[in-house]
Amino acid sequence: MSENSARSNEIQPFHVMAILAEAQALQAQGQDIIHLEVGEPDFSTPDVMTEAAVTALRAGKTGYTPALGLPALREQIADYYQQRFGVEISSRRIVLTPGASGALLLLSAARLNPGDGLLLADPGYPCNRHFARVFEAHGQLVPCGPAQKYQLTPDDLRNHWQPSTKAVLVASPANPTGSVLSLRELAALNGTANALGGELWVDEIYQGLNYSGDPETVLSVANNAVVLNSFSKFFGMTGWRLGWAVVPESWVPTLDTLAQNLFLAPSTPAQYAAMAAFTPEVMDIFEQRRQILAERRAYLLEALPTLGFDVPVAPDGAFYIYADASRFTDDSLAFCSRMLRETGVALTPGVDFGDHRANQHIRFAFTTELSRLKEAVARLADWLKPL
Repeated sequence: MSENSARSNEIQPFHVMAILAEAQALQAQGQDIIHLEVGEPDFSTPDVMTEAAVTALRAGKTGYTPALGLPALREQIADYYQQRFGVEISSRRIVLTPGASGALLLLSAARLNPGDGLLLADPGYPCNRHFARVFEAHGQLVPCGPAQKYQLTPDDLRNHWQPSTKAVLVASPANPTGSVLSLRELAALNGTANALGGELWVDEIYQGLNYSGDPETVLSVANNAVVLNSFSKFFGMTGWRLGWAVVPESWVPTLDTLAQNLFLAPSTPAQYAAMAAFTPEVMDIFEQRRQILAERRAYLLEALPTLGFDVPVAPDGAFYIYADASRFTDDSLAFCSRMLRETGVALTPGVDFGDHRANQHIRFAFTTELSRLKEAVARLADWLKPL
């Protein structure tokens, strides 16, 4: 048989998936596992949204929608930007996709040519650079430390921009660090990228899960920036697979053609569920959940330093804490694997998020209830004493 493509051989797996598989195997054997590794909240989709999807299915709404999604949902998202952020955008600029991953798939296909570069912060979400590789482009990782909140700066863009660089992708709030870029910082990044002849793409997937200020969007200060967003995290729809992008209107025909060819349309039931998300009652549910996450965050920020982990940048958003574990290890994957076996606490190794000091960091996801977080801290306190 012929060999796999070079691109598939160069795309690395999520190391945490091996930890998750081992955790599930230990669980099947009866061991109590505390899952702090998976980036999925322990909240189900609000009932009213699930019922909206069921009602649509029972009404026979089981066929394809337009490739870019239901016009009514695109209008609702445009209204959401107006009501929550005071930003007026045309619904024609909104492209619905199978998850935010589908949005990045379309953008990579539409905007990146073979050999082009996509500038990214290290640490960062690894799939971003892998999407570029699938289309024969490449991710340009820039080491980012706590002094800059693990985020790219305009100086980084100027210092690392190459003739092949096409775009820069930042995340706010970010995975794995939870750091947030201010509107001033986003405006500066957009201006610098444009001056260098490139584009700014902003991952706002964790928008709404903010703890130190109100949620914001780059579109408030940069109308030409590209936004990727999702119904997964804040809206509690991880398994429904529905996301969106906001793009310049001139790009829409190309993205429409690509969507028709790559996945034909987003999930129909997911779109009807999402249409029930924007009422005041459902938004109140999301706010209550944000407050629960804020309580968990506060607990871990106080507890982790007592265990010996350094948290140089407190997360202002998302539901992760990126902790420096250099006191204990210089092999984060082996450290997390041993921790799982000996304590039943599952964490994500830093090597999943890039190269820059990755072996000295681990990610805590505060996606389980507070009592379980306290149990995890108690187990780790005992386990770490002799290390």
